[in-house]
Amino acid sequence: MYATGDSRSEQRAQISLEKVGGVKVSLKAIERVSHDVGAAMKALRESAPIRLARSLVPPPPAAPPKLAVVMVDGGRMMTRQPGHGPGLHQQAWRETKNASFERMTHHTFDVDPQPELPACFNDPKHVAEIVGTAALNVKTPEVAKKKSTRDDDTSQRPVRLVRTCLSSLASSSLFGVQMNREARRRCFPKAAAKAFPGDGLGWNWTLWKKYFSSFEPILDFMHAIEYVYAAAVVMHTGKDAAAWDCYMKWAQQCWSDDVGKVVPELLAWLKSKNIDPAATLDDKHAGKAVHDAHRYLTNNTSRMDYSRYRQAGLPVTSAPMESLVKQLNLRVKGTEMFWNDAEKGGESILHIRAAILSEDGRLDTFLDNRPGSPFVRKTSATDYKTLKS
Repeated sequence: MYATGDSRSEQRAQISLEKVGGVKVSLKAIERVSHDVGAAMKALRESAPIRLARSLVPPPPAAPPKLAVVMVDGGRMMTRQPGHGPGLHQQAWRETKNASFERMTHHTFDVDPQPELPACFNDPKHVAEIVGTAALNVKTPEVAKKKSTRDDDTSQRPVRLVRTCLSSLASSSLFGVQMNREARRRCFPKAAAKAFPGDGLGWNWTLWKKYFSSFEPILDFMHAIEYVYAAAVVMHTGKDAAAWDCYMKWAQQCWSDDVGKVVPELLAWLKSKNIDPAATLDDKHAGKAVHDAHRYLTNNTSRMDYSRYRQAGLPVTSAPMESLVKQLNLRVKGTEMFWNDAEKGGESILHIRAAILSEDGRLDTFLDNRPGSPFVRKTSATDYKTLKS
């Protein structure tokens, strides 16, 4: 399971098992076992009550975390419909639902510990990498030359202690139930401090409202940067220095909880161009970046109180979640990689991959205690859902 969940493919897992472990296993055996384990983990995740799942998942922590952070984001994988013989049938992109539950260190402050915009956001080249565009032709500010992000004082920032991961092709509503169960299993609702960082996707905040409303909702600052930068470039087309100065002013205002000063400037520009802020613009419209920034910041203003978050010792970015999605995609997304759109296939490998990326030993625990394990007496149950009875 570790080989197939950590390799790019079952073929690579077979090679690793033989070359590194000296164990010859057929591709059919790897496929069969991964389907069995993945399907069992899926059934357990969806239906088994916590009290019946204790032997199959790591035990709950002895005490609630000082800081509990829940993050969620979507990924993508290409699926096909099974049962139609060889070849691809009804292939389509499917969104994966991914969640991270992190126990973190926690420190609070009497004042904002970092009122000034971090140096990384003062560097034109670094900001261009974040946004995914060409850098503006401006002289690198001295502050960015003298001080890199690695020089910033990070000693009191939240640091991850243990991470638990979930990943599934389930609907957002079903995935929310799974997230809620996992959070309760890890004692997150009882944490002294709780945070829910995320991007602007609507379903993220729907899940927050339904299951995690006691957690502080925080808009990922990196996403705010992307929007204000793109808007500044459009508003000052052909004037790199002016665009950079505009971006720097807005970035600092967002960082300092003054997003209320940014929104009116965006609105004024839209009105000067006779663009209705409530209209839906074509992707090729010249003012779309400004229109999108106005909408994004307006909709998320209540989640952009960054100074207060830093003072409360909470994270202001969901970058670790985006990194986790990349690690999950590394196994399920690639050229000529298609998965059966069913329990046996993509869904199974998502559960196995998430268990491997979790830091609580859950795959070991599951393999050692599941029915059929050499350490556990076999059960006559053919489906984990029968454990409910």
